[in-house]
Amino acid sequence: MRLHSLEITAFGPFAGTETVDFDALGADGLFLLHGQTGAGKTTVLDAVAFALYGTVPGARREGKRLLSDHAATGAVPQVTLEATLGGRRIRIVRSPEFLRPKLRTAGTTKQNAKASLTWLDGRGQNLTRLNEIGDAVNGLLGMSADQFFQVVLLPQGEFAKFLRADSDERGNLLERLFDTGRFGDVEEWFAERRRELAAGLADADQAIDIMLGRVSQAAGVPEPSTDAAPGEQAPDPLEWAARVLDGARQNRTLAQGRAVLVDAAAGRASAALAEATSALDLQRRRAIAEEQLAQYRDGEATRAARRAELADSAAAGPIADAVADLRLAATTADAATAALTAAEQALPTSAAGKRFHDALHWPPAQTDPVDERAVVAEFVRAWTTDVARLQSLLGIAREADRLDDELEEQRAQRAETVAAIERTASKRATLPETLAAVEARVARAAAAAAELPGLDERCARAQAVAESALELVRTRAVLVEAERVRDRAATARNSAWEHLLELRERRIDGMAAELAARLEPGAPCVVCGSAEHPNPAAAATSTVTKAQEDKAAAAERKCAAELERSIAAVADASRAVDLLHDRTGGASAAELAHTLDAATSAVRDARARVADFDPATAELRRLRAESDALAVTLQDLVARRSALDERIAATERSVAQMRASVAEEIAEGTSLTERIAECEKLIDGARRLQEARIAWLDASEQHAALRGELDRRVSASNFDSADAAADAVLTKDRVEQIETELRLAEERRAHAEHVLLEPGIVAQSGQPPIDLDPLRARFAELDGAAKVAAGEVAECRRRADDLERLVAELFVAAAAIAPQRAEFDELANLADVVAGRGQNARKMSLRSYVLASRLEDVAESASARLRRMSSGRYEFVHSDEAGVRGKRGGLGLDIRDDYTGVVRSAKTLSGGEAFLASLSLALGLADVVAAESGGVVLDTMFIDEGFGTLDADTLESVMAVLDELRAGGRVVGVVSHVDEMRQRIPSRLYVKRGRAGSTLQVVAS
Repeated sequence: MRLHSLEITAFGPFAGTETVDFDALGADGLFLLHGQTGAGKTTVLDAVAFALYGTVPGARREGKRLLSDHAATGAVPQVTLEATLGGRRIRIVRSPEFLRPKLRTAGTTKQNAKASLTWLDGRGQNLTRLNEIGDAVNGLLGMSADQFFQVVLLPQGEFAKFLRADSDERGNLLERLFDTGRFGDVEEWFAERRRELAAGLADADQAIDIMLGRVSQAAGVPEPSTDAAPGEQAPDPLEWAARVLDGARQNRTLAQGRAVLVDAAAGRASAALAEATSALDLQRRRAIAEEQLAQYRDGEATRAARRAELADSAAAGPIADAVADLRLAATTADAATAALTAAEQALPTSAAGKRFHDALHWPPAQTDPVDERAVVAEFVRAWTTDVARLQSLLGIAREADRLDDELEEQRAQRAETVAAIERTASKRATLPETLAAVEARVARAAAAAAELPGLDERCARAQAVAESALELVRTRAVLVEAERVRDRAATARNSAWEHLLELRERRIDGMAAELAARLEPGAPCVVCGSAEHPNPAAAATSTVTKAQEDKAAAAERKCAAELERSIAAVADASRAVDLLHDRTGGASAAELAHTLDAATSAVRDARARVADFDPATAELRRLRAESDALAVTLQDLVARRSALDERIAATERSVAQMRASVAEEIAEGTSLTERIAECEKLIDGARRLQEARIAWLDASEQHAALRGELDRRVSASNFDSADAAADAVLTKDRVEQIETELRLAEERRAHAEHVLLEPGIVAQSGQPPIDLDPLRARFAELDGAAKVAAGEVAECRRRADDLERLVAELFVAAAAIAPQRAEFDELANLADVVAGRGQNARKMSLRSYVLASRLEDVAESASARLRRMSSGRYEFVHSDEAGVRGKRGGLGLDIRDDYTGVVRSAKTLSGGEAFLASLSLALGLADVVAAESGGVVLDTMFIDEGFGTLDADTLESVMAVLDELRAGGRVVGVVSHVDEMRQRIPSRLYVKRGRAGSTLQVVAS
């Protein structure tokens, strides 16, 4: 869409007629629309919108007062716009609805809106009906009025409001911009399908009603009513059946409860009988307890003797323990002596071992242990040093063995390398001959490629000549037929000409009769002028009329034209025959066919050789590459052989040096491992011997101490000797036997005393014997009543069982229609989800989901410009989270601050930042709506206000984005009253405010 010119008359603040030449104003792609506040800058944009759609943006459309208050009485508000829409240039003239003064009386009358659309390209019928003009504009632009207001006329403050709006307000705007009607149809389809499935369930529920009747009959209760009070839900039949079953089960439970009560009474009678029986048992227990106390008093002397025996055993216990400890210490000392002897014998008998043995004191004595430990440590340190040195030599020997294995591997690698050198050299020697053969193939193919254009040309000429020969035969036949047609046309024309001449002669002969037929009495003769006609000529039977002559003349002209056409056809055919004869050169068809076959064969052979060019070239490259690779491989193999020779020599030298160093340390026939093992055995033996000597000294000292302790305890006791004390000690079993005997006697006494102190036993003291027969009779009576209650329980159980069976059949029948009901439930749930209810956690209907997708596209497009204008700091973040308190979700729009990494609400932006975000959002929305409208090219765009909140640097970034917008011939109009904008934009449309109305002044660069 591109605007060319705009004419405004008595519209808004403009009292007269104002004209804007957008072609001149937007020559460099950017112009400024500026003026004082209230001068009418936005009205210029309203005029463009009104010309196209017959309405103005925003709240101003509700006022319906577009007639200028400054206009003269009787002035007609009118807007004329010339623009190119969808590649077609049009002129639209519109007048809004307004009130004009009445012509004959006081007051006003309503003047209806009118419009006209003229196709300036001359194609199509001009339009005057408002609906036809609206359809034409919508078709050319591909967008509605709301979309146009948001995409082309980026409105003042609207996008700041959109930026800070909640999800519902933002959704209302997006629904005006994007057509979601088809998605609403999908939602309606789900609702309709839900109603259809609900109707289908009615028949299936009839069987459920029959089952409910059987349940009602079995339970003896009426069926549930299907009528429900307003606002209440009708009872569920299955729930009712479950309640009936629960009632039967409760009746069964009540019967069982009554039976329980009777059973309880019988239980109480049984308890009374049991209580009496228990009292009788208490009387028997009292007698038994009194007898046990008498027996306890009789055995007191025996128990005193047993206590004395236990006391003597306890006094002899410590002496016996000391005897046992002494015996254990003696055993330990003997074991330490044996261990010392074994450690001494285990010490190696080598010279080093003998030196170590002689350095110690024998037998071991309680001397200073530090000196003995120092001796042992000195010997162990010397032997440890020898072990370390010998292990180092052992590592050198093992490294020499490893190098021997490596030498064998290196010699094998050298042999393989030598064999590879021989194979590579042999293969390289055969390549020159193969290369020569392939080079010859390439040369033959190149020569054929050079010859092929000439051969193709020769073959094409031969083909053309052969085709000309065939065409010559056909053209000669056409020429013969054309000559026959020409001859017939000449004969027909001659006949028609002769017939015409004959008719003319006959008409001339009868001309007097034709003139006489026109004479009227009293009228002058056209020949002589006489008013009297005494003897007019009479028409003969062979007289020719003018109509007959004209018909014959027309037939003659037709025959003449046909003759001319046939003559032209003969001439054309003759020329074609001559031309084709010249092309063939007079050669016969056989000669031409032979020439064509030879040319075709030559081309085919040449093409076959040319086709071999690429394979031969590829083979030649491969062979040359292979030759180069073989040369490199041979060089690498020779270098590898030299490297292996050097490594083998170096390894041999290293092995010889290692063997020499090992031989210097050990004598011939001696093993390093044996030397190491001997040193380690000496170290271990020395340590074991030292430990055995310490253990022997400790055991000896412990034995002497325990002997003294035993003598002290015997002296302090009442026993004559340790043996006498040992004899007084009882065995464990005897002690346990005596303790058990005493404990059981005390327990029997305590039990008897406890029994006699029990309240029940005390209460039975002095009571007469109890009679159980009356209690047994009462229990028998209540037991019979319990059996009667059990019969009632059986009857209630039968009814409950019948209902359980019928209810189970009811649930089976309900389960049979479960798939249909499940389909209905599934569709109902899906319909709820599509409508934004039910399990739709985000509360997004299908239309809201589509709008969320469009908003995500808008955010992505707007973020690219916002990052540019904010120097990479800000970008939009789209959120599809559900709204609070049931509001629809998916339309959240926040700002990510790259300086802090925080995503925050757009409401936290400053005024300048909010303008950048609003402008970016407007441009992003324009891009998405244009793409949604089929990729409409918007060559003219207006941006209304907001630049006064920007600093110089930010304004520079915004101007850079505006420069990008005018790329590709787009014209961008900026509406602003900021002074700096007038310095930056040379092309301006100045709206000047005055008391008599506003005027326009164009300042073009």
